[in-house]
Amino acid sequence: MPRPATVGGVTRRLWLVGTAGLTAGAVVATVALAPEGSAPPGRALQWLLFVGSSVHVAATAWFFTVPEVRRHAWQSRMRYVHVPAALVVLCAAVAALLPARLLAWPLLGFFAWQFFHFQKQNLGLAALAGVAHGAGSLRPGERRAVVAAGLAGTAALLVRPELLQLAVDTRMPWLFPLAGAVFAGAVLAGVRLFLRRPRQARPAPFAVVYGISLLFFAPVFVFASPYAAVAGLTIAHGYQYLLIVGLVAGARTPSADRPAPVLGLAAFVNIALLGGLALNAASHLHDGGPVARAVFGAYTGLLMAHFVVDAGLWRLRDAFPRAFLTERLPYLLARSAPAAATGGA
Repeated sequence: MPRPATVGGVTRRLWLVGTAGLTAGAVVATVALAPEGSAPPGRALQWLLFVGSSVHVAATAWFFTVPEVRRHAWQSRMRYVHVPAALVVLCAAVAALLPARLLAWPLLGFFAWQFFHFQKQNLGLAALAGVAHGAGSLRPGERRAVVAAGLAGTAALLVRPELLQLAVDTRMPWLFPLAGAVFAGAVLAGVRLFLRRPRQARPAPFAVVYGISLLFFAPVFVFASPYAAVAGLTIAHGYQYLLIVGLVAGARTPSADRPAPVLGLAAFVNIALLGGLALNAASHLHDGGPVARAVFGAYTGLLMAHFVVDAGLWRLRDAFPRAFLTERLPYLLARSAPAAATGGA
């Protein structure tokens, strides 16, 4: 039987290689499959988007199959129950009552939150990669560079909403080059700060994940096609998330009263796929009547609820997420879990 340390090392490499490969592969595949102009995506790209968007959001529900997560959620029910429920109800009401022609404006705000959520996950992945290799978490300047790069990429999308396929005139297209300059400056600053580390404090796997985090929004500034510029980010984010949550779901734990890893993985896959199908169906109802738009609004509220729940469950500064995730991902977190605090996956 392989020793736990050996198994942990293999799994750590699987996570690192998988994170890098899925991120790069998502961007490359999306660029290759992106349709011309405003043409609809082909079947292959539709499936990649389905898994990277709807399935990954639905996968969050798996956490609530774990008894200790349910107990923690009920103890902190403002974050895990009341706020998510309020978001679903409020978004359903807004979508139903707002004229369809005006719905793009609140969607612009939603996308701002969504892409900030994407970069928070990148920040957490880079921190985990550093801790997993004994290099420590990100330093304050390195964190600020990653956040600045994400904010610049998000701002670029908001001032060029056609990349989000929104018919909105923000009257600020001149800000796009400025956002590009800020993005380039943040990347250069992040690289410079990272290179100030001693050589032993910047192992190659850590450098790769940190580089991915800095450059994540680069397609926004390179491509004019909405799918080439944006869809790859959505797919990469979703696949990163599915990989790490799948590792959590399939982890062996010391407690005898918990289900076997294969059962945890089976529950994770079924919840993610079935929930993803329901979310995907609701995502196409924005052009319907008031009832259809209410369902679309509820779908948008569920996406926001996913942001809120994840920001709590992956906040490793807090005692419960730190203990829960360290038990299941010791090869990533056991060395210095508090230092890897992410603020959300």
